[in-house]
Amino acid sequence: MITKEYWLEVIKEWNKTEFPQIINRDIKIDFDLNINRAFSLIGPRRAGKTFELLSIAKQISEKYGKDKTLYIDFERPDFGTLNSLDLALMLKSYYSLFPQNSGKKIWLFLDEIQNVKEWEIFVRTCLDDGIKVFISGSSSKLLSKEVATSMRGRNLSYSIFPLSFKEFLFFKNFNLQKVYTSGEKAQLLNYFEEYINFGGYPEVVLFSSEKEKILRDIFDTAILKDVLERHKIRNSLLLKNLIKALLSAKEFSINKFYNYLKSQQIKSSKDALYKYLDYLEDAFFVFRLNKFSLSYKKAEQSLPKVYFIDNGILTNNKIDDKGRLLENLVFLELIRRENDVSYFQTSQNEEVDFLIKKGKKITQLIQVCYNFSNFMTKDREIKSLLKASKEFNCNNLLILTNSQEEEIKVDKKKIIIKPVWKWILCLEKKEK
Repeated sequence: MITKEYWLEVIKEWNKTEFPQIINRDIKIDFDLNINRAFSLIGPRRAGKTFELLSIAKQISEKYGKDKTLYIDFERPDFGTLNSLDLALMLKSYYSLFPQNSGKKIWLFLDEIQNVKEWEIFVRTCLDDGIKVFISGSSSKLLSKEVATSMRGRNLSYSIFPLSFKEFLFFKNFNLQKVYTSGEKAQLLNYFEEYINFGGYPEVVLFSSEKEKILRDIFDTAILKDVLERHKIRNSLLLKNLIKALLSAKEFSINKFYNYLKSQQIKSSKDALYKYLDYLEDAFFVFRLNKFSLSYKKAEQSLPKVYFIDNGILTNNKIDDKGRLLENLVFLELIRRENDVSYFQTSQNEEVDFLIKKGKKITQLIQVCYNFSNFMTKDREIKSLLKASKEFNCNNLLILTNSQEEEIKVDKKKIIIKPVWKWILCLEKKEK
């Protein structure tokens, strides 16, 4: 247990520390919102949650004074194992240092809160006392029903992913415009190529000369801290084999992978593989996309497609398939905007990459194709799209490419073909 004296040191350290240089993200969080809920920033390691917390703390400090804020990083190695009682002592220590703030509005910023046992008890107590609380975590369990129940519905969640393409351009000091010169457009396309290949982790974007080393460190740390250590996994070889299989396969079957391991005389169990895959999802390392079905049970039992949190993870592991990289990018953009997404497959195994649903209605069908100039590829993509369009009575049809752009009509249906970079930036404009 941490002593009061040590808490006082930590709190004083925060109060005297200057804010680092912060580049603001395109994330809107109203810290003055008069609502009695905790603000949860959830996402993968190194995606920018800490800097977003510090950005909000800086704004509050400038408006109300830094003594009204307290930021704690619960991944400090000197903390060890903490619980809600430690947090209660932390708050008591804060008020002993700043007694003038007792009964006044203050803001707590609790970074990587999942490392504290029974943290929900402390947060609920703070909310009852009128204290504003911001928490962050690298575990998707902070979004789960269990935590929602323990917080009694007093939680607002914000997903913090690696940079969107718009944010990437902002970090590169590239100004978005309505019309570009040929030189500006060439620069924009070069940046998009970099974004496809190396993703949007903030450090990677800012320190591109060291991008391979940074990506490898993120990859290794995410596996070590967020999977192996957090879940006390002993069979690290099995986990590495699973990750290798996920990287090499667009679709993934636990049964097939289990049989493969068995043929290689590698010890495993299906239960362990399912658990490990859940752990990787819990750490926002991978996402599983189910096939669309009107039956929830069939959708859950379908063979999932696998996507990774950032394209840099793929390319740093020697995945250079441009079509897969472009599709992974589109998937991330869709879930960043909290779309209800699945993929669709006809009885003849013709596939539509993304099916967007609102309620019970299918609102859009999307194909992703890196190079749409090949006539056989074009015929296959259009054929699948039209079949799905007829089945779901959906005429909002989109084919996303690397560079091609046009509108075509097939069987009296309009299909929009657009480069991914332009689609992303057009979405940004619509949301303003």
